[in-house]
Amino acid sequence: LAGHIGAVHSVAFSPDGSELASASEDGTVGTWDITSGDMTAVLRGHQRKVVAVTYSPNGLYIASGSDDHTVWLW
Repeated sequence: LAGHIGAVHSVAFSPDGSELASASEDGTVGTWDITSGDMTAVLRGHQRKVVAVTYSPNGLYIASGSDDHTVWLW
């Protein structure tokens, strides 16, 4: 995905299918509008690569896991 500096390790669709979240080698989580393809946010906080990402069932939160041994809830 254009917008990340490193490889993307995981992606997840929001429950309503309107958004995609991506977990990247560059230590960020990106969110993307499915209709336009535009990156809508870059979530920074992990200290190492992000290897997993998922949405909460209601779509209000994103959880991400990193090689820095942390899980962030956004």
